[in-house]
Amino acid sequence: MKHRFSKVVLASNNAGKLAEFRALLHPLEIEVIAQQDLQIPAADEPFDTFIENALAKARQASLLSGLPSLADDSGVCVEALNGAPGIHSARFSGKDATDEKNNAYLLQMLKNEPNRAAKYVCALVLVNHPKDPEPIIAQASWYGQIIDLPKGSYGFGYDPYFYLPKLGKTAAEIEPSLKNKMSHRALAMQELLQKISHE
Repeated sequence: MKHRFSKVVLASNNAGKLAEFRALLHPLEIEVIAQQDLQIPAADEPFDTFIENALAKARQASLLSGLPSLADDSGVCVEALNGAPGIHSARFSGKDATDEKNNAYLLQMLKNEPNRAAKYVCALVLVNHPKDPEPIIAQASWYGQIIDLPKGSYGFGYDPYFYLPKLGKTAAEIEPSLKNKMSHRALAMQELLQKISHE
């Protein structure tokens, strides 16, 4: 089945992600509808991989909306922490997690740790319908390091602490228009759109 559509439900309640996906899909004239605008609750994410969790979210949003659905599962994976926080990035500091608490907890875990290598990972899954046997899947990484002092006011999540040596900036110091060309989400979206166009 061809993946041709003008509307897609984004299976996320994250305002930052919604803004990024709307910007990324705007040139294709695809309208991105937030699942919360359709009163669709957040899906359970019981799996250990980004792809499996993204698929679970996409299937639920499509089932409850009757529309094609796009879901992403993403997070930061820190080498010295065996890939943590990984799929737990949004709730790393516990049940009442906030960006501030998550970042503070991450820095606490990395205290006295010389290896600060990290990467942002994004898995994207697009389904035409809830039982789509051929979901389109893309996954990409964005490499950097975790620094101790936050820099920048753009972005969200771990962005102020995610330093990109090649740019000499954190993810939070990069203007959204540039970030939307180089981030893990942008790279995964480029791969996803390539796969759609070759259908």
